[in-house]
Amino acid sequence: MKILYLNLDRGIPVEGDKGASVHVREFVTAAAALGHEVTLACTTRGAGNPPPPARILQFGAPPADMSIGNEIERRERVRLDHDGLVADRICSTLARLGIEPDLVYERHALFHRAGVSIAARLGVPRILEVNAPLVEEQRRFRGLYLVDEALEAEEASYRGADAIIAVSRQVAAQVAGVIGRTDRIHVVPNGVDLARFANVDAIGAVIRARLGLAGRRIAGFIGSFKTWHGVPFLIEAIAAAAAWHPDLHLLAVGDGPEREAVAALVAKLGLADRVTLPGRIPHGEIPGWLGAMDFTVAPYLPQPDFYFSPLKIFESLAAGRAVVAPEIGEIDGIVAHGETGLLYPAGDGIALQAALSRLLADQAACQTMGWRGRQRLAGRDWRDVVRLCLALAPVRLPA
Repeated sequence: MKILYLNLDRGIPVEGDKGASVHVREFVTAAAALGHEVTLACTTRGAGNPPPPARILQFGAPPADMSIGNEIERRERVRLDHDGLVADRICSTLARLGIEPDLVYERHALFHRAGVSIAARLGVPRILEVNAPLVEEQRRFRGLYLVDEALEAEEASYRGADAIIAVSRQVAAQVAGVIGRTDRIHVVPNGVDLARFANVDAIGAVIRARLGLAGRRIAGFIGSFKTWHGVPFLIEAIAAAAAWHPDLHLLAVGDGPEREAVAALVAKLGLADRVTLPGRIPHGEIPGWLGAMDFTVAPYLPQPDFYFSPLKIFESLAAGRAVVAPEIGEIDGIVAHGETGLLYPAGDGIALQAALSRLLADQAACQTMGWRGRQRLAGRDWRDVVRLCLALAPVRLPA
């Protein structure tokens, strides 16, 4: 099958580090491995990681109108202008290159509905992948000025899909609330490249030795240090647990808006010899860093309607690492408490400390949980996920 994959969100660089960028590359890589020919049309190609095996076409956004005084409105107008122009640009480029897709697969983007027009012009089905309730997310975390325009584009994009992939039940419920139907909506959680995250212990030992952490019990975090990731909350728990576990060390990998504040908190609490912050690591090297960890922590903070399908948890389990995480959203369907990791009430620092102590006190149990976690991911390889998603493509549903 010839697939046109649309990633029109300018904030998701194809070759970038964030989880959304990883998701794009993994999906396209798996589709290619299944024998599909993928053309990836994006707004931002980015840099920092190898590109996926696809023909990548970049269609940059137009310049901002600097006469618009409100910065949020100015950014949003760029998205709207881009959406109004990009369908013509993509279709003319496909025609010029002789590319005739059989399917449009689109990652849903705020203020974008161009995929509806593109699929109609090409006369092919369109699958829409929705990873978050983007209008509400934007309003809550970044600010939203053109609310009506955002809601209108969202509804048009949802209604113009032949099938909708939602990464969680919470996302599916939001989509259903907008379009008033459920027959087009399919819940498909994220996946993981099981082969890439296998046999990570040897390289992990090398990383441990290089960092001077041989013999330590290492709790790990991997992420982009966003507010809702809860890294300061984790640091506080590490500080408390360290009093009882002198060999405890936290290895927190990644970069992002809260990293400087986290570093300051580490210094304030006197944890410089207990916490390592190596910064940005290319995603291709993440399996080895997971191999350096005894277990990982995903310390998400409490929030209403937690809708994520966290890649970091799938990757930790695939690496054979037990996971400590809050019992929130879909996480209890990924981590089995006491079997593949430990769950605690979101925001409960005492409970998090207890979970850390339990894994630190029983290394054999920790390793057994990690082994079980990997075994339970059978059927969750990215190729399985992509095969399932694309199976929804051949038949158009009635309007």
